[in-house]
Amino acid sequence: MKISVTLTKNPKPRPDENSLGFGKYYTDHMFIMDYDKENGWHDARIVPYAPIVLDPAAMCIHYAQEAFEGMKAYRHADGSISLFRPMENCRRLNSSNDRLCIPLINEDDMLQAVRELVRVDADWVPRKPETSLYIRPFVFATEPHVGVHPSATYQFVIILSPVGAYYAEGLAPVKIYVEDKYTRASKGGTGATKAAANYAQSLKAQMDAQAKGYSQVLWLDSVEQKYVEEVGAMNIFFKINGEVITPALTGSVLPGITRKSTVELLKYWGVPVSERRLSIDEIRDAAHNGKLEEVFGTGTAAVVSPVGVLGYKDEKYVINNFQIGELTQKIYDELTGIQWGTRPDPFGWVMPL
Repeated sequence: MKISVTLTKNPKPRPDENSLGFGKYYTDHMFIMDYDKENGWHDARIVPYAPIVLDPAAMCIHYAQEAFEGMKAYRHADGSISLFRPMENCRRLNSSNDRLCIPLINEDDMLQAVRELVRVDADWVPRKPETSLYIRPFVFATEPHVGVHPSATYQFVIILSPVGAYYAEGLAPVKIYVEDKYTRASKGGTGATKAAANYAQSLKAQMDAQAKGYSQVLWLDSVEQKYVEEVGAMNIFFKINGEVITPALTGSVLPGITRKSTVELLKYWGVPVSERRLSIDEIRDAAHNGKLEEVFGTGTAAVVSPVGVLGYKDEKYVINNFQIGELTQKIYDELTGIQWGTRPDPFGWVMPL
């Protein structure tokens, strides 16, 4: 794929790497590619970061035909830059596109676009430990038409953001509330995709949980509201009586890349791990009899996030004395070590830029 490059004449000042936060700053350039039925995906270009111009009737605004991905670039101690399993993100974006009737994008072209944009803005990849460059590819319908049908035109865009820790707490236990009023997704719906609308409908429950002193919501299945599924911004794992359990991918749970890596890592270590249906009652019983040993979430943004408290109805379950579990810490250290190049990568997950 040929990508034209137009460099900015007004580069932005670099933010302080000690206070990046998450999703607050954006680099000098972005990637854009257009789609129409006559030309397919075409006019791939890297241009100065700027607002996107949309017709007020653009179908993404009215019918939410849009999907996105999240990935990162990492600066190693020798100054080199790498990506972590980027083809997994390219495949998953196409899976989301297929579900939302968005034209598929050649996955090699997607990867090329990511790599070229990161190369152009390589100076933005932060150097401070525990920081990275967040990569946000997204695709949305642009046809100006108020009518419910797949759009005839689209844009594929990639933006970059230097980031620190996703949670203000950093690698510290968070409080999670088990949501038993609202539901997020159902089998046959879009729960397994990174559709933008999935996140909009989760906000009410998240705001309610935060008002109660919790960081995130743990969703239950939409049919029986009995089986745990995922947290708003990450997949979830439970260590019960020596076994690590994560909800199975039944169509309403996002197939996380960090989730997949964690499962593969646990199997590599010989730690008992299973992907199956897990009821909130089983978790409550384990908490009551002392067998709920660790709980943690996984995702690109936070990598691994220990859970110190689970709130459900009128009960609160404190996990591992609100301390980071030994296995949780080990997984975080191994994954981030591979990502930042401080530990060997026996799986071939790291792709040099």
